[in-house]
Amino acid sequence: MIKYLGSKRTLVPLLTQLALASDAKTALDLFTGTTRVARSFKEHGLTVTAVDTASYSHVFAKTWIELNKSSCDLGELNDALSRLSSLKPEPGYFTKTFCEDARYFQPKNGERVDAIRNAIETDYKSSWLYEPLLASLILAADRVDSTTGIQMAYLKQWASRSNNTLELQDPGLLEGNGKAVLGDALEVVTDLDPVDLAYLDPPYNQHRYFANYHIWETLVRWDAPQTYGIANKREDVRTDTNRSPFNSKPNMAPALARLISDVRAQTIVLSYNNESWLEREQLIEMCRVKGEVEVIDVSFKRYIGGQIGVYNRKGEKVGNPGAKRNTEHVVIAGPAEIVRRMHLASVRA
Repeated sequence: MIKYLGSKRTLVPLLTQLALASDAKTALDLFTGTTRVARSFKEHGLTVTAVDTASYSHVFAKTWIELNKSSCDLGELNDALSRLSSLKPEPGYFTKTFCEDARYFQPKNGERVDAIRNAIETDYKSSWLYEPLLASLILAADRVDSTTGIQMAYLKQWASRSNNTLELQDPGLLEGNGKAVLGDALEVVTDLDPVDLAYLDPPYNQHRYFANYHIWETLVRWDAPQTYGIANKREDVRTDTNRSPFNSKPNMAPALARLISDVRAQTIVLSYNNESWLEREQLIEMCRVKGEVEVIDVSFKRYIGGQIGVYNRKGEKVGNPGAKRNTEHVVIAGPAEIVRRMHLASVRA
């Protein structure tokens, strides 16, 4: 999976254990991001709906959640990957914008991205292969970038991995059924089918994923947008259209309370960081609308960017590292019998 701020990699075993203890057959992941949690649910037999506003996240959800490996021609996928890998590098918008004007990738890899991405658009746009090929390209580019993991800045000196040659790999489709939805959780939640379990992992602060991962957004949209600043972010990063109430301290609490109330799920699981705007007791009170509430507090190592310090847009260190660990509040709410069973399963682990 790509390097991702807010990734739930360390929480996936617990979240999966909770889902299985709930005996859920259907699940909803309303802020799916890289689909890491949704993927685990699907791998353990649940039928999952994955929702996000980001175009790159929708590509991941179409690839790993909506597609069923058993129904796909894997030979066709491998042939397409081999063909794209053999293309002659060709400099274009991506190379100029993200390798020359900015230094996120070595030009040799930018030229490969340009050639491969153009071919995906012209040759596979109407094919089931479109999203898996895009997912493979994003993963390949992530393995050779020169950042700390977010695309607000690039490193002053080239990261050693950026010297490697970009290589497409099989994205690894999954068995099972699911659905990908591109949309704002607050807007689509009442239109979604009821589920046994809903997982909520809302943004924690003012930093927007649309800005943090603007390169992936451009790579998927392939719209050659105008950019601004040293980071060469998309111009539409600055528009109100791409702002969420979850990134606003005054608006976050009422937005989350409404989402919890509106989601049509028997049981919900909410994860929220202790360094963010809402306190533990506030989360508990919000979730009472769904029934019994239990909380599991999980200590974990902070994201690498927080551990190494703060860097400005030129890649220069301007701040010291913060705390080395955070606490994630995992709130369970729903029918008392189910919630107690889920909580007991976490205690026994």
